[in-house]
Amino acid sequence: MHSGLVNTIDFSREGRQAGYLAIPYSIDRSPYYQIRVPILRLRNGEGPSLLLMAGNHGDEYEGELQLGRLMRLLDVADIGGAVTILPMANLPAVMAAKRCSPFDGGNLNRAFPGDPAGVPTARLAHFLEHELFPRHDVVFDLHSGGTSMAHLPCTLIERQADATRFERSAALMRALGASHAFIADNGRAAPTSMGAAARAGVIGLSGEFGGGGTVTPATMAFTAAAIDRLLVTLGIVGHPVLSCTPLAEPGPLQLLSLSRHSQGIYADRRGWFEPAAVLGATVSAGDLAGWYHDLERLEQPEEELRFAEDGIVISHRLHCDSQAGDCLIQVAEPIAA
Repeated sequence: MHSGLVNTIDFSREGRQAGYLAIPYSIDRSPYYQIRVPILRLRNGEGPSLLLMAGNHGDEYEGELQLGRLMRLLDVADIGGAVTILPMANLPAVMAAKRCSPFDGGNLNRAFPGDPAGVPTARLAHFLEHELFPRHDVVFDLHSGGTSMAHLPCTLIERQADATRFERSAALMRALGASHAFIADNGRAAPTSMGAAARAGVIGLSGEFGGGGTVTPATMAFTAAAIDRLLVTLGIVGHPVLSCTPLAEPGPLQLLSLSRHSQGIYADRRGWFEPAAVLGATVSAGDLAGWYHDLERLEQPEEELRFAEDGIVISHRLHCDSQAGDCLIQVAEPIAA
C-alpha cells in the first residue's frame, strides 16, 4: 500500500541500516524538497521485533534524546531479533521546538490512520500505521508533557478486545518500572499511535516521561530504564544499554483513570495560574488546587481554584499566562490493579 513516502530501509535485511523516511513536500525555498525523518534498523536473526519511537510531538525531549543515544550505543551483534528506532517521528515539529508540524499544523498523535495523498503529517501517519507498525510485535511510543505541562511520570496501554494481547500489553507495561500507569479506553478508532497499533494488530505501549520542554537527570534516568527494561524483557538484549545502574525489580504499580472533564480545572478567561498542589499529591474534592490571578485588574484578589474530585495530581500547566480553555491542573482516579 503506497503511503507517498520514500523508504530507504529493507526490513528483511540482516545487520545495521541507517536511513530515512522521505516525504516529498514542495516549499517556497525548494520545490522538490523532502522532509527526511531519520530511522535506524537493526536485525540479527529470528526473534522479537520492537519499534521504538519518539518525537510524535516535537517538544517532548526525553524519548528523542535517549533514542538518539540508543542509536549510537546499540550494536547489532548484541541483539536477538529486530529493533527499529524512530527518534524524531514528527521531524518538522522537533526542529521547530513545537508540538505540531510547522509545515501543515499537523498533530501526528491525532492524525492516524492518515492519508497517503494528504499533507505530510497525514502521509507519515499512514505509513506508520499501514507499513511500519505491522512489521513489529511491539510499538513503544515515548511522550512527555511538552513545553506547557508538567506531568507525573507514568506508562500507558490501550484496553483491547483481544484478552491475550491485552494481558501481554499489561505485563510489558508493568515491566517498564513506572510507579503509575493508565489503561486507556479510547478504543480502536482513536486517532492516536496506540489506536493505530491496535488496528495494526500489534502491542502498543506509551507513557509520559517528563515535561516542561526540558529534561532532568531524573526524567532521563526514568526513560533510559524503561527502554532498557523493555529490551531485556522482550529478550532482545541480555543487559541494559542506556542505564548507568543495574535495573531493579519493578515496584508496586498504581493504576489511574482519567475519563471525566471534572477531573481537570480549565481556564474560563485570560489569567495567570499559580499551582498549590505538586505532581503526585493525593488530594480530595474541595482541596485548594491553585490561584488564578488577573494582572489586568490588580484591584481584584486572586481567585481560589479547588478540585472537584478526589485523586492524584498528574499534570499542571507550567505557563503561568493562560487563556480560556487551557487545562490548568488535572487529577486522576486511583483504581484497583
